[in-house]
Amino acid sequence: MFHILGIDHLVLRTGNVTALMRFYVDVLGCSVERVQPAFGLIQLRAGSSLIDLVALDGPLGRAGGAGPGPEGRNLDHFCLRLDPFDAGRLCAHLRAHGVEPGPVEMRFGAEGRGPSIYVHDPDGNVVELKGPPKIM
Repeated sequence: MFHILGIDHLVLRTGNVTALMRFYVDVLGCSVERVQPAFGLIQLRAGSSLIDLVALDGPLGRAGGAGPGPEGRNLDHFCLRLDPFDAGRLCAHLRAHGVEPGPVEMRFGAEGRGPSIYVHDPDGNVVELKGPPKIM
């Protein structure tokens, strides 16, 4: 049998790779892991996982049909676990980059209930930024 260790990667299809790169690298601190121009693919390191950015005008992007927009998205949201999680500093950092954070709320995740904030990337994808579980 097997067990799941965690999220390996997720794929975001986009019409504006540059804007998403700025958000995930400059704002959230991901790093560029690998670029594959022949596929229209940029892979970003997010801790132990990858976030793949697929250009809609590249081979992989064209194969997926219509891109993200107000009438439909490829996912509801995904969650990135942050350490440390200082809500005040995090919100100030996001606002300094033109990203308006949602309210800090206690939400359940893989490690239990803990603080989290929702933000939107430039394509409108919802990203949950999550802190450690609170021991009650």
